[in-house]
Amino acid sequence: MNEYVALQDRLAQGWNTFNTYSVLSHVLMPEAIGLTLHIKDYASNAVLHDAFIGQKSPTAEQIRPDLRSYDGRYTCLHVQYKKVELIVETGTVGDDWVMLVTPVKNPIKPAALALQAGVLWNRQGLAQFARDALIVTTPGRSINVYCTHPLLTEPYFNLSGPYLAVSSCEPVGFSTGQRRSVKEIRTLLAANKSAVEKSLDETFGDGEKRELAAAIQTVLAWDTIYEPLKGRVVSPVSRQWSAEGRGGYVLFCWDTFFAGSLAAINNKDLAYANVVEILREAEPAGFIPNNAQATGRTSADRSQPCVGAITILDLFNQFGDRWLLEETYPALLKWNNWWWSARVAEASHGKLLCWGSNPFKPKVGDDNEFLQPNTHLGAVLETGLDNSPMYDEGEVRFNPQTHLMELHDVGLTGLYAADCQALARIASILGRGEEAAMLETRGATIARTMQALWHEKTGMFLNRRLDGSFSFRMSPTNFYALLPHAATEAQVERMINEYFLNPQEFATPYMLPSISKNDAAYKDNDYWRGRVWAPMNWLVWLGLRQYHTPAADKARARLVRNAADLMLKGWREHGHVYENCNSETGEGGDVATADRFYHWGALNGLMLLRT
Repeated sequence: MNEYVALQDRLAQGWNTFNTYSVLSHVLMPEAIGLTLHIKDYASNAVLHDAFIGQKSPTAEQIRPDLRSYDGRYTCLHVQYKKVELIVETGTVGDDWVMLVTPVKNPIKPAALALQAGVLWNRQGLAQFARDALIVTTPGRSINVYCTHPLLTEPYFNLSGPYLAVSSCEPVGFSTGQRRSVKEIRTLLAANKSAVEKSLDETFGDGEKRELAAAIQTVLAWDTIYEPLKGRVVSPVSRQWSAEGRGGYVLFCWDTFFAGSLAAINNKDLAYANVVEILREAEPAGFIPNNAQATGRTSADRSQPCVGAITILDLFNQFGDRWLLEETYPALLKWNNWWWSARVAEASHGKLLCWGSNPFKPKVGDDNEFLQPNTHLGAVLETGLDNSPMYDEGEVRFNPQTHLMELHDVGLTGLYAADCQALARIASILGRGEEAAMLETRGATIARTMQALWHEKTGMFLNRRLDGSFSFRMSPTNFYALLPHAATEAQVERMINEYFLNPQEFATPYMLPSISKNDAAYKDNDYWRGRVWAPMNWLVWLGLRQYHTPAADKARARLVRNAADLMLKGWREHGHVYENCNSETGEGGDVATADRFYHWGALNGLMLLRT
């Protein structure tokens, strides 16, 4: 069997939280038997159907995740909904599944719970209520679902399928396969929790690294779903991004590669699944789109930062699986060639890369298919830095004839040179000598030409317009010149001492701000205008690892410590892993434009684990 097919089969086995629409839904694969918990608060006359971690509205459910495993062996959530507070634990034993719901706080009339059964994604099967149990039958299996307590007659859950209704006045359990008492379920869950804790202890010790690893495992496991359109297990950035406005799933380009890096700490299969699946979203032209979603819409006008080859080479260096390189190399090479053909522009100072956006014929009819292609906005979205002041319309011109932003970009050019270097190494491992030589030459040429972006008076690599003028707005992407080792050691010393370690530039209380502190847009504290983003920190850290000067070593150590502190702050205080954070206070929930449970925020902790 093909290695990757076998890998996906392993991931899509047994009970897990595969259903994108609720973290209180558990699915048995491959049969797609789903069991979903619903909560009815009588005091507010409201029912919780779709449950998410990190809801921004104070009137929505507030769910704090506790320890969980990747494989569904153990999960734990602290759920607050209206006037109800519950602890919901689940676990598995063999083919059986159990849930324990422990009330923490109830109104005068305790909340009612409904465990609904069904067969998901229009798969073949039947779910029915039978006296005091549920029976779910599929062509491959039949399971019974039991409750530990007498059932309620509660017809007003607004559910269209069979369910078991029960009061939450005391701890109550559900189980499949056989009837179990609350005591038996509690004992099973305690054993499973202990096994998950032991695994983390054995791999990461009992200190800070273990705490970071548990957070990474938790956010990535909860963000991982089964995607039924293409029959795959994959990790979208967050459930809310997928379920609310994207049709069921959305895969963003560089985000999904980073999910692979995160999973690699203790789940090789999931790491491989993410990098393979995002490459399989490639457009016919060869590039990986900015996004691909369940509605059928893809950003067919643009790509996103090219982090694929450096990520996959890193996975190979960790695990040594040649088949992963064989599986991914053709798509990576096509993507690399696309950048060379579609995003290179020549100016008097040389040929380097620009962001862009091409026209295309809409495929779905989504408004964005008409508003974004071949526009300044589309090109900015290709950067991945959606509202960065570096690309404000008054700062740089978009040319609809060339489909390019007329700016040689330090970040893109550094990433592309590093992509060439990593891909050359992959080609060499696979015995593709001619392609390896071509890529090495291409990468070396780009890296040398990057010296045209160095501004000696300023002491920094700067974005440079095609007319030769420099842009003096700076972000962490200006440090991406370090990724392909394009900077001299003397240049690195200046960049670090004058900017990285300067409190008026990038040495803010929480690092690295997405625009330098002395930029007028820093005070906006809005998305990529001053907030801290983990992928920027991660890529700068990768660049700093290319150098071993005193300044580089100091900067690297400071970034690792600062980023870990930032991630632990959100995790310890709220159980959140933030999409972005305030660079002054470290808060992630202070603005509406920061998702509370977005997996790439965990890159801030990954650096310490990898140090």
